Amino acid sequence: MALSLTLTLSELARLVDGDIVRGELSSSYGGIASLDEATADDISFLGNEKYHADFQATRAGVVIVPRGIADGPAGAALLAADNPSFAFGKAVEHFTRALKRSFRPGIDPRAVIADGAECDPAKVRVHAGAVVMAGAVIGAGSEIGPNAVVGGEVRIGRDCLLHANVTVRERCVIGDRVILQPGAVIGSDGYGYEQVDGRHVKVDQIGIVELEDDVEIGANTTIDRARFGRTVVGAGTKIDNLVQIAHNVQLGEHNLIVSQSGVAGSSRTGKYVVLAAQAGIAGHLKIGDGAMFAGRSGVGSNLAGGQKYGGIPAQPLMAEQKQRAALRKLPELLKRVKALEKRLQRGAE
Repeated sequence: MALSLTLTLSELARLVDGDIVRGELSSSYGGIASLDEATADDISFLGNEKYHADFQATRAGVVIVPRGIADGPAGAALLAADNPSFAFGKAVEHFTRALKRSFRPGIDPRAVIADGAECDPAKVRVHAGAVVMAGAVIGAGSEIGPNAVVGGEVRIGRDCLLHANVTVRERCVIGDRVILQPGAVIGSDGYGYEQVDGRHVKVDQIGIVELEDDVEIGANTTIDRARFGRTVVGAGTKIDNLVQIAHNVQLGEHNLIVSQSGVAGSSRTGKYVVLAAQAGIAGHLKIGDGAMFAGRSGVGSNLAGGQKYGGIPAQPLMAEQKQRAALRKLPELLKRVKALEKRLQRGAE
């Protein structure tokens, strides 16, 4: 990826707080790339042992590696760091500073701002096609993308970014520095019905959604308003694309919720909980701080924090892995059992 700013090896070491293992201090690099695509002008990194073969074959000019690696592909400088992926991120940030969003306040004349909305054109940015309804409050430094809809009496904090086609429905509360990726829907009705006389009758959902500071919501993710009270996403939590958070859920601070996961109504998670892709939490459950769930885990009971879980139903990951290993042996065991049965039957005859 060719970029405009260059870094010498010594400058890169200072930037990422790394140690030079080998290479010329004055050598300079002007791009960033993956190990398999990098050229002599590029910085790359080894963040996972699965890519060691790519590391050995790379043509990168410099590779950021874990501490302890002293040798590598011919011609590549090596720079050791505690967390190569994070260090590489710092290099990426250096190169892409000029490409980052530059905030320019103003309201596009093709936007619709209702009377009574607090949306100061000197402090906020509203793009074409966006709608801001009556009573909404948009904080200074926030940007409302094309065709986004901000419902009545919504409160949006400072320095938020709502990308194209985002919807934030009435009375929901968005903290500071929140990012909503395209198509995210905040405050849609919770999935609530009662069966009366053989018909499913809608139950009114009169609560709100509150996203605390520094939350990021992925594209086409939906977070339902509470039946009453609040659905809450805690400060610093990052939610991936295509995730469903149901009514009255309370996610703790700094959770990571990965794509196609779901949390059913009224469940609560502690701090630093991780749901890998396609994991699901059933309703009315409590998950402790620091719990981590492998992909496609199915959580059907309250679970303590500080452990890794997997499987359906979710259980401690080590036990689940042992069960899967045993299941892989089952076909061979069945063959052996059948063979033994035949031998016993012949003996009986």
